[in-house]
Amino acid sequence: MASMSRYHFARSFRGLVGVTPKQYLASARFDALKRGLAGADRVDAAVYDAGYGSPSRVYEQAISRLGMTPAQYRRAGRGVGITYASLQTPAGLMLIGATDRGICFVRFGDSEEALANELRAEYRNADVEPMRTPPHPQFARWVDAIAHHLTGDRPHVDLPLDVRATAFQMRVWRYLQSIPYGEVQSYAEVAAGIGSPKAVRAVAAACASNPAAVVIPCHRVIRGTGELGGYRWGVDRKRALIDRERSRKVSRVR
Repeated sequence: MASMSRYHFARSFRGLVGVTPKQYLASARFDALKRGLAGADRVDAAVYDAGYGSPSRVYEQAISRLGMTPAQYRRAGRGVGITYASLQTPAGLMLIGATDRGICFVRFGDSEEALANELRAEYRNADVEPMRTPPHPQFARWVDAIAHHLTGDRPHVDLPLDVRATAFQMRVWRYLQSIPYGEVQSYAEVAAGIGSPKAVRAVAAACASNPAAVVIPCHRVIRGTGELGGYRWGVDRKRALIDRERSRKVSRVR
């Protein structure tokens, strides 16, 4: 490695790790910030201890990476309002949670109570409450969009996300959103698509940690052999989602 040019090193590093050295360092610094925020008395102290030169830089990243401001993250989500609603879909019961910035939680499950408990555990100090009547117009539109997407009436769904992610996870999730409705790709194809062909296992891990089912369509990623591979919410559900999308796509072509 010592004899490599910095450009060759950067390419080799990205091929092995899945991100550039700069992105890796940024992610490591951000992880250090999160650890520091958990025990810090002051936000600015955690910011500087993590190696940031300016708090403003941290707040720019916090919206897309923490899903909340650094102060809110330090308080484990206290002060963040999350609304949720459940709906029956062709793939089973789903619970959708969102902040005022976007979707933060979409999961399938067997009961609304169990799913709501998962949401509260994820954001243990946030103000989590069911959708009110009448619902907030913005949240109602997001729920309606997901519901119509699952029935096949709205093939493309592009909703704002408010999720925590590493730089690599976000690259994978954004790529998954570009896979056309009714089509699938292998984990290797996704790795190649994001420019990191050797990061197949990392791609699979990013799919497995997806916080927003369907909105981030990890069900469209299968093994290179044609087998479905794993799915956080069950292989049978993954098959149902793929089959439904394929059938709806064929009917639209006809």
